[in-house]
Amino acid sequence: MPRIAYVNGRYVAHADACVHIEDRGYQFADGVYEVCEVARGFIVDMPRHLARLDRSLRELSIDWPVTQRVLPLILREVVRRNHVANGLVYLQVTRGVASRDFVFPAAGTKPSLVVTARKADPAVAAKRAESGIKVITVPENRWDRVDIKSVGLLPNVLAKQKAREAGAQEAWFVDADGTVKEGGSSNAWIITRDGVLVTRPAEHGILRGITRTTLFEVAAKLGLTIEERGFSVAEAKAAREAFISSATTIAMPIVAIDGVPVANGHPGSITLSLRQAFFDVAEKSPA
Repeated sequence: MPRIAYVNGRYVAHADACVHIEDRGYQFADGVYEVCEVARGFIVDMPRHLARLDRSLRELSIDWPVTQRVLPLILREVVRRNHVANGLVYLQVTRGVASRDFVFPAAGTKPSLVVTARKADPAVAAKRAESGIKVITVPENRWDRVDIKSVGLLPNVLAKQKAREAGAQEAWFVDADGTVKEGGSSNAWIITRDGVLVTRPAEHGILRGITRTTLFEVAAKLGLTIEERGFSVAEAKAAREAFISSATTIAMPIVAIDGVPVANGHPGSITLSLRQAFFDVAEKSPA
């Protein structure tokens, strides 16, 4: 069972309160992770995040580090000890500690679990949504299994750094045919001139975002139509609205793509309505 210790100004859950030098997550990116929003004292959509964690672990043949019943208790305790009412809780599971070798370690090697939580000011995100964000596009250069929420995120790091250097806040990965896939840490959406929400199908090529899934329910509540299909960069630049979704951004309006304004260059009303209605629709677990 992981213990909870005070490390570098925050409470964290980990068996040793530090990462071992031969942890396979550190040496091979041999692990997965999840990030849950904490809002108004609730962990948002936690059951869906843990279900996706279970899928990621199964896809990589990694055992659960603790029972599925215990992990929510650990998340809540880390959130509580860090006094997080608004922010996020991060959990990471790796294949464990073993002498460095590419093949899986011996049977019985215990997976490693790390859980951290940190505060965030919701007013900062709300202000960003009022002005919107800018995105750039970059060629797709990631491995094929982006449907697994792996900690192997170096292409994402480089893409998001390129976005920052360009004065943008996110980068969209784009296939060779010009079709948008997803962002460095978000799913990609556009809204057509007819008010239809469009996002790429999550069967292959993108991560099935939990916030993305909940937004389908939000859209239904608001009477909006969603089409799951690919869309090009050109279509996105000509769209009525565009936005990204993730646990840390909810629905965040995009006002420019590669320096080209989206519509009038201001956040769109449909995106803002999705953002406003999200918390009431999302599943909320007391922190």
